Amino acid sequence: MSIAPSPADLSQCVHCGLCLQNCPTYLQTGYEAESPRGRIHLMQALGDGRVEASEAYRQHLELCLVCRNCEGVCPSGVHFGRIMEAGRAQLYERASLSPRERLFRRLAFHELLPHRARLRAMFGALMIYQRTGLQRLVRASGLLPAPLAEAESLLPDLPAPFEPRWEVMTAEPPLRYRVGLFTGCVMPLVYGPVHAATLRVLRHNGCEVHIPRSQVCCGALNVHGGERQTAAALARQNLRAFLGRGLDAIVVNSAGCGATMKEYADLLGADDPDVQEFTGLVRDVTEFLADIELVPPSLAVRTRITLQESCHLVHAQRIKAAPRDLLARLPGVELLDMAHPDLCCGSAGLYMLTEREMSMRILDDKMSEIAATGAQTIVTANPGCMMQLQRGVARAGLKLDVRHVIELIDDAYGAHAGGRQALV
Repeated sequence: MSIAPSPADLSQCVHCGLCLQNCPTYLQTGYEAESPRGRIHLMQALGDGRVEASEAYRQHLELCLVCRNCEGVCPSGVHFGRIMEAGRAQLYERASLSPRERLFRRLAFHELLPHRARLRAMFGALMIYQRTGLQRLVRASGLLPAPLAEAESLLPDLPAPFEPRWEVMTAEPPLRYRVGLFTGCVMPLVYGPVHAATLRVLRHNGCEVHIPRSQVCCGALNVHGGERQTAAALARQNLRAFLGRGLDAIVVNSAGCGATMKEYADLLGADDPDVQEFTGLVRDVTEFLADIELVPPSLAVRTRITLQESCHLVHAQRIKAAPRDLLARLPGVELLDMAHPDLCCGSAGLYMLTEREMSMRILDDKMSEIAATGAQTIVTANPGCMMQLQRGVARAGLKLDVRHVIELIDDAYGAHAGGRQALV
């Protein structure tokens, strides 16, 4: 497995600059080194030995959101996401990290994300923290150090976790498809209702849904953080969990997870037949539902919405029409587009914690655009975006809901009507 950007990938960039006005960090700073072509130039220089993996070099790479907006406008077809992931792996092989930074990376990428039981225990403790009133006391005390207080403020009110009773959930007749549901690591603990809505909608559309208990984290955060070896091990585990079940699709309702899973060949090798089969099955939930003969939703949802197009859906997976097509089928929904629906909201996984200042600058611009639409609900397709946008709503003092696309579809089917409750 290569830990450096491919010279062939790097050489595709002709430094034309068409990416500049589509790069959130360049738009904020105006600095060439904070643009896609600037970062490519830096990675080429590191590979050639003309620069070192200094703190300044590291900051330029870390400030990238890896939103991949640049890929959609690049006339040369530069695979910037793949370049940046390999560039960060190369960086962290060479960079000198403080003990605190090493500890953070160890805990996040090796001790927590790959281990579902540990995550469940941690979020169980956080739920107790929220529901016993301890959270209010801690916040009022002001005793939390600033970085920890910032991380704690991001956490939404935790619902009951998504815990299906069985690995295989029957379809509402007639049976039309057999699909896997990828649940991920953090999402079933933070946004369990999104999974429950996804399960209900799939079953209502004739899907037998397989939810393997042996599935694990997709590895996206590890890949984005340059931890490719651990990500590859997680990818192999997911192949074992889903393959051999006779599935028509592996449905994913997290755009970031789906993008990484579709690109497992970059981690595991494109010639592996299991990898080819798996990546060929992975479908975003909006992509899957837009392609089948969807049972027509009949209940009016009656809300004015604006759509934040999740970066790893619209730019990495190149899925733009499907969410809009599905939303257009919902009675009572009025879509009001913001000025730049496909520009990043500043979430980018752990970025909202590690690069707070830039994340907030991007988010504040996004919230101004959202407020100008007059929408009542912000709709998106990725849990990180949901968390960031909820943060933005509170920060801007707006009265807006933040929902996943699948939740509105579920509402239009009568989410809580008798007989439509998911068996979880």
